[in-house]
Amino acid sequence: MATAAAASASEAEAESKAGPQAEGEEDEAKAARTRRKVLSRAVAAATYKTMGPGWDQQEEGVSESDGDEEYAMASSAESSPGEYEWEYDEEEEKNQLEIERLEEQLSINVYDYNCHVDLIRLLRLEGELAKVRTARQKMSEIFPLTEELWLEWLQDEVSMALDGLDRERVYDLFERAVQDYICPNIWLEYGQYSVGGIGQKGGLEKVRSVFERALSSVGLHMTKGLAIWEAYREFESAIVEAARPIAGFLSPFDREQTFDSQLEKVHSLFRRQLAIPLYDMEATFAEYEEWSEDPIPESVIQSYNKALQQLEKYKPYEEALLQAEAPRLAEYQAYIDFEMKVGDPARIQLIFERALVENCLVPDLWTRYSQYLDRQLKVKDLVLSVHSRAVRNCPWTVALWSRYLLAMERHGVDHRVISVTFEKALSAGFIQATDYVEIWQAYLDYLRRRVDFKQGFNESGDPSCLIMQNWARIEARLCNNMQKARELWDSIMTKGNAKYANMWLEYYNLERAHGDTQHCRKALHRAVQCTSDYPEHVCEVLLTMERTEGTLEDWDVAVQKTETRLARVNEQRLKAAEKEAALLQQEEEKAEQRKRARAEKKSLRKKKKTRGADKHEVDEDDEKEWGDDEEEQPSKRRRVENSVPPAAGKVGLDLEEDTGPVDVEPPSKQKARAAAPKRDMPKVLHDSSKDGVTVFVSNLPYSLGAPEAALRPLFEACGDVVEIRPIFSNRGDFRGYCYVEFKEEAAALRALELDRKSVEGRPMFVSPCVDKSKHPDFKVFRYSTALEKHKLFVSGLPFSCTKEELEEICKAHGTVKDIRLVTNRAGKPKGLAYVEYENESQASQAVMKMDGMTIKENIIKVAISNPPQRRVPEKPEARKAPGGPLVPRQIYGARGKGRTQLSLLPRALQLPSAAGTQAENGPAPPPAGVTPAAEAPKMSNADFAKLLLRK
Repeated sequence: MATAAAASASEAEAESKAGPQAEGEEDEAKAARTRRKVLSRAVAAATYKTMGPGWDQQEEGVSESDGDEEYAMASSAESSPGEYEWEYDEEEEKNQLEIERLEEQLSINVYDYNCHVDLIRLLRLEGELAKVRTARQKMSEIFPLTEELWLEWLQDEVSMALDGLDRERVYDLFERAVQDYICPNIWLEYGQYSVGGIGQKGGLEKVRSVFERALSSVGLHMTKGLAIWEAYREFESAIVEAARPIAGFLSPFDREQTFDSQLEKVHSLFRRQLAIPLYDMEATFAEYEEWSEDPIPESVIQSYNKALQQLEKYKPYEEALLQAEAPRLAEYQAYIDFEMKVGDPARIQLIFERALVENCLVPDLWTRYSQYLDRQLKVKDLVLSVHSRAVRNCPWTVALWSRYLLAMERHGVDHRVISVTFEKALSAGFIQATDYVEIWQAYLDYLRRRVDFKQGFNESGDPSCLIMQNWARIEARLCNNMQKARELWDSIMTKGNAKYANMWLEYYNLERAHGDTQHCRKALHRAVQCTSDYPEHVCEVLLTMERTEGTLEDWDVAVQKTETRLARVNEQRLKAAEKEAALLQQEEEKAEQRKRARAEKKSLRKKKKTRGADKHEVDEDDEKEWGDDEEEQPSKRRRVENSVPPAAGKVGLDLEEDTGPVDVEPPSKQKARAAAPKRDMPKVLHDSSKDGVTVFVSNLPYSLGAPEAALRPLFEACGDVVEIRPIFSNRGDFRGYCYVEFKEEAAALRALELDRKSVEGRPMFVSPCVDKSKHPDFKVFRYSTALEKHKLFVSGLPFSCTKEELEEICKAHGTVKDIRLVTNRAGKPKGLAYVEYENESQASQAVMKMDGMTIKENIIKVAISNPPQRRVPEKPEARKAPGGPLVPRQIYGARGKGRTQLSLLPRALQLPSAAGTQAENGPAPPPAGVTPAAEAPKMSNADFAKLLLRK
């Protein structure tokens, strides 16, 4: 072909410019021509398959499998291993022993690079294909493979590929190969192998995608990029040649859509290549002129001339690389400096990659490359890929690991991935101890930046300073730095722990194990002076130490200090006991006074009731004077639920009746109640023998029209319901509670799970049916009242916050098992909630993150769930005075402290109390020595009527 001849001529010209070449280059040229021939024939076969029988494939002798077979022949022409002929069995046995030795060596040290290479070579000689594949896989996971190792692996896999599934596996292997280094030869092999699959579905798009990626990666390579351009162009030209015989039979529209568009692709490739400074550009331009039927556009000629000028600037550096011997680090450094001054990011990246192919074990080169990407390009995938390759090539360099951690943090990589990378760094095998310090410092800096110290991070989370205690132990035991350990313990004691004996004894034990006697004695002397909870124990430890190790002077000092301290402690304890006894006596006196006051009030009420009963005895004469038809007035106004005040026509002159607190309703409500018709509601009797199959339901809405019909569907889901007994008032109003009786006890237990279920907007309370008179201490509370470290108490929530919204916030800090919003009896939220996590660590993390958080303009408070202890109500037996009657719990009215305690009896009618006593709101007792006036005789209503008639 003309292009092949032109390419061969340009290659010969380049070889003459570069000086004497190796003998193997003739073989490379032959292999290149063979690949081009295979490329053209494979494209022709695929075109025939897609375009129809217009172009006879069989005349040319091309089959679908020729592409893969001839590609394998061409690719194996360069580096396929020779055939080994075994002459003796001893040599095979020797190889097996060597394989076993290498495998054992790798089991001890998996980072032995030479062992991996030797093992792969021997397994390949033995024909152990499965073992060779496994050995290569293990090596590629630890080290990046060189170009030679990848090509050898790829050729073996290509030769074993049989079907489409094997081809996909080879494609994946090519993708891994092109990621380790920039290797034009691997890209060329990848493109040519993909041509063999052009007959498959999407094969044409796959080939073009591979070649386009290859151009983006190595298309700018001054010396080796030309092969990629020519291979891609030959591929597109072969499609044109295959379609040319049938182009005359196509309509103008089809010809434009197929043949003309394909010609434009070849034109585009020529123009793109001529705009890039590459070796042998003149030959490419001459080939374009010969191939093109139209004159070359002026814009293409201008781009070509500009590229030639750029080529002249790059030639000195390229020629220096051609003349130098590997690894040519100095020449690459000069080339990199030049590219950095020009400032083209694509060419800078390419020259770095070219230099790293031969200098992959130079950490400084990786550092400079990664630093350029971090500061200039800042593309996440590219930056992290280069950092990952750097630590794989030079795992012993701690600076590369530190920069890798910083890059991952900078680009927002997940914390778990960063932690795994840090663990890999620790196992990389650094040479010096300072390297471990540096990587730990980098990781700790990262952890410190992750902590938000403004979100409630304070010392209350670790009051005993357990973390600092562990730190001090590590300093003393592992680092042999007792001075640092003592500084840490001084800091611990200054945080309010100096008064606890166990803290001082912990410090003393550390000094005994890793310190000296002098510091032990000093610590115990300080403990004797500061301890306030168990000073006797500390004094005993000090005396024991001096008894076994101290001198006579040390013993005397210890005895003096301990005696002085214990004397002072006993004195303080005596004063505290006296003060406590005084307070206790005062409380007892106050309690006794309250008891006497309650007893006096009780006796006073009894006297008033007796006088009231006497006043209602009316003689017959007085009754006749007022009329025979007049009925006796009621002796006392009783407090009855829904009572109505007497009518205005009734005479109520019973001024001596009880003046205790009376429930008086507003007139409007009293009229409404009076107008309401009374209904005779049957009294609901409860059989206590059925408590085991009955549940008590309360807090139901009073507006529930038919309680039995509304509740039956709910409870029938738990089991067979025998009866639902709602409780009504005397007027027939539902009182909000009822009894539900089941057939079986298991159904009643299942019904308890309906507790707090919403019924018409109110939480329904379901509890066991228990007789409180027989079990006064029985309480039903379904939630724990003890400390629960895996549960959080949240307060300050907005009333509009729903359970779903709170769960969305909480699940960011761990696995949420349950959320309970606290409501009042009416079902209205109280701004409180309990959040249950899977474990304690998640709950602790959530406390630090959520405490002080703002939710809908409300600042919430979050703490570990630890409800305060409920006060046990005072039992009736405790309120009985010794040898006396039951004393009321309080002296206030029926409605509490706010109800007035004023007496409504006129002063003129008030009777003085017995000597030494005082009525609740009556007149003060007479002074000492003054005898009270004689008690006035009792008067009835008739007596009062006579007094009025006399006036």
